[in-house]
Amino acid sequence: MKVQQLEQLQERQTFEERLSLLKETAEKFAERAQKYDEAGEFVYENIADLQAIGYPAITVPKQYGGLDLSLVEMLKFQETIASFDGSTALSIGWHVGITKQLGETKQWPEKVYEDFCKQVIAEGALLNNAATEPATGSPTRGGRPETVAVETENGWILNGRKSFTTLAPVLEYFVISASIEGTEKVGNFIVRRNNPGLSIDETWDSIAMKGTGSHDLILEDAKIDKDDFVQEVKRERTAQGWLLHIPAVYLGIAKASQQYATQFATSYSPNSIKGTISDFPSVRQRIGEMELLVFQSETLLYATAQKWDDATGEERQSLATELSAVKLLVVNQAIEIVDKAMRIVGARSLSAKCPLQRHYRDVRAGLHNPPMDDMTIMALAEQAIQSIK
Repeated sequence: MKVQQLEQLQERQTFEERLSLLKETAEKFAERAQKYDEAGEFVYENIADLQAIGYPAITVPKQYGGLDLSLVEMLKFQETIASFDGSTALSIGWHVGITKQLGETKQWPEKVYEDFCKQVIAEGALLNNAATEPATGSPTRGGRPETVAVETENGWILNGRKSFTTLAPVLEYFVISASIEGTEKVGNFIVRRNNPGLSIDETWDSIAMKGTGSHDLILEDAKIDKDDFVQEVKRERTAQGWLLHIPAVYLGIAKASQQYATQFATSYSPNSIKGTISDFPSVRQRIGEMELLVFQSETLLYATAQKWDDATGEERQSLATELSAVKLLVVNQAIEIVDKAMRIVGARSLSAKCPLQRHYRDVRAGLHNPPMDDMTIMALAEQAIQSIK
């Protein structure tokens, strides 16, 4: 693994300076995007470049040597990466988001989290949750894991299969949700990459977000230590601000599409007209509509993130439904923006060489990231009903 150089980000004293470094690093992602998409390969070079500037440590608490960025800053960075390549942004977003959540909630034993953070600082080690299973679907729907953890005298033995394990090719830490045998409890367990009972089944064949490496994880008598049982999973619904990294990614993809279409409209001049197609009222209408949707999405996303940053722990729990609504609105508006961009560009947008066709496939993946739209609508209905009782 490439050793990261955290000082590259730490030397930048302001948000703007750090964002500039990130843009310099991520510009080459756009050049590689078509290659990775066509080959259906994991974005190895992009992740290595982010590790090299210390990006995995942006949400590590300062007490452990990280930057401890606010949610607003994290989302802006994620949106920026996504404007160059969606797969890279969504992949690294799980790591920086979960790292932030664990630092805020202190759900893990302090020594375990500290050791993890030290490895992130020193080596750019990456983590992701492995919670989804073929039989249970999204964990947000409450299905009990079929992956089973059996307690032994010296630790635990895990058996099961997890799907949609994003970042699987380069993860050092897999956080596994498993049913604890003989109880009704569900726990989270750390399994490290070099564990003999862990393997990756390269099943990822999605036409969207091809570069995320979201393969299946196989656990066959994976033996782990007692301390690797890091928390009991509670079933009550809690607010999780870090999940806003999802709409931030899709907003970044949408803005890249908006920019491409606008540049096309202001430069494309068929010989049947004077000027460019940007002079057509119908094209201007769509350009204006895209701008309005971007404005709405940006305002909603970052105002809500700022609210999270300013809130106390107790106040944050009241934001659960609002956070879900932001995800629903921003993702669906991102899809609408990409559609309008393709209508401006026309049939050329379906060319394999045109980034819009990739954006179109990638942005629709947001519909299947948590929380799901139907659950959000039901939560909003319940909130409205309760407000008048």
